[in-house]
Amino acid sequence: MLQIRKSTQRGYFDHGWLKTYHSFSFADYFDRNHMHFSDLRVINEDYIEPAMGFGTHPHKDMEILTYVLAGKIAHKDSMGNVREFSAGEFQIMSAGSGVYHSEFNPSDSERLHLLQIWIMPNELGITPRYDQRRFAEQEGGTLILSPHAAQHSFKVYQDMLLWRYQFAAGKREEIRLNTDRTYWLQVVKGELDVNGVALAHGDAVGVRAEALLTLTAQSDIEFLLFDLR
Repeated sequence: MLQIRKSTQRGYFDHGWLKTYHSFSFADYFDRNHMHFSDLRVINEDYIEPAMGFGTHPHKDMEILTYVLAGKIAHKDSMGNVREFSAGEFQIMSAGSGVYHSEFNPSDSERLHLLQIWIMPNELGITPRYDQRRFAEQEGGTLILSPHAAQHSFKVYQDMLLWRYQFAAGKREEIRLNTDRTYWLQVVKGELDVNGVALAHGDAVGVRAEALLTLTAQSDIEFLLFDLR
């Protein structure tokens, strides 16, 4: 079964300094039919204007992944990390027992574009941690998150995997699935067909009880595939 979530169906807010799209209920956006998907709690697509950002605020017991799509982000947290990372890089933060952090666009001219992803953990009260990394771009799949940090991925405190897939225009591919698992496919870039359904940037599809995804790239594409309980 496929659950289609088009980009235009997401929650949207224009705060002037921030334009944000919410795939699931978040802050002032509430949709009882889209509270979360398995342990995937948040996918926010944010556009942050130059020299603006999120001031210091707390988190607890959440796995938070940030993927920068354009621009640069400046991070500071109560663990003592003061970092910057740019387009193509990922940041993982386990809020665990509690952490404060801020995220800003340090540029005076370039808009920051990112995905913010929250995953509900299977362990509570862990010691907060931080890491960031650029994964090599490659045709096919790259493992980004896994419970045991397999294939040089980030460790995540949950029974899930996150893959980034990248294909050139015209590529046809099949991805085999476990029918006992659920999957969420989020399009990051380009246009593709998934089991006959046309998807584009910002679109997503939840997958249950399916054994196979058949993909055709209509342009150069990138998408994230969450393998969940």
